[in-house]
Amino acid sequence: MPANYQSISKAAWQIRRDLLTMIYEAQSGHPASSLGMADIFAALFIGKILRHDCKRPDWDKRDYFFLSNGHISPVFYATLARDGYFPKEELKTFRQINSRLQGHPHFASDPKEKLPGIENSSGPLGQGLSQAAGMAIALKMEQKSNKVFCMMSDGEQQEGQIWEAYQFITHHHLNNLISIIDCNNIQISGTIKKTLSLGNLKLKLMSFGFKVLELNAHDLTDIFDKLESAKNESKQPVIILANSIPGKGVSFMENDYKWHGKAPSESEFHQAINELNIKEKEL
Repeated sequence: MPANYQSISKAAWQIRRDLLTMIYEAQSGHPASSLGMADIFAALFIGKILRHDCKRPDWDKRDYFFLSNGHISPVFYATLARDGYFPKEELKTFRQINSRLQGHPHFASDPKEKLPGIENSSGPLGQGLSQAAGMAIALKMEQKSNKVFCMMSDGEQQEGQIWEAYQFITHHHLNNLISIIDCNNIQISGTIKKTLSLGNLKLKLMSFGFKVLELNAHDLTDIFDKLESAKNESKQPVIILANSIPGKGVSFMENDYKWHGKAPSESEFHQAINELNIKEKEL
């Protein structure tokens, strides 16, 4: 556990405020899962679990981060801005025409359009893992030690392409790839269990040949412990099941699938920000 534990925790609550402000001002976006993943993003970037440098986003020794469930871009953008990849002021352009901060992250080769820290374009769910696997096998072929991280949602596990990627990853023994699944049990139309149950996901993944770890997505000690364990694993590719509370920190959003992709009203926004402020002050 890093010495600056409290500052990382504080940053996670600030990220929650930032992302909610972005969604409210745009009147568009996905608050539930974004709020639920704030602690993990803070640990990865601000806590430096990822080997990276905001001043050298294309550093050849960096770890790569692929976001497959691109609709949680608000938490990604808010984290990158707070970590110094681009000015925090730019968060105000979220989802505006010609903004670098689109609803789903966009990888651009043009320096004028490129947003530092973005490694892949995302949109249709289920594709990010294949992109990450491609990077992982390329790094293996070049005998490089970089790690590849891929964030997915549990709803994405309903996609066939995910399972094709799992076969590819275990067949090629891509032990340099660490996958994280946000297990919050919601999607746009309801709960995962009622929409299309995944059954015993952990057992299925183990049968494919993965080392499967579970963590509490709101306990930084557990997050650091499991992610460091995954980075040190050399025998198998690792998948982490991150059990999270969608809408974490906002009482009326928590565990309510209706907040999957809905922006708050003015009164809801102010109530949410007030609750987040209180939580931060309790640290």
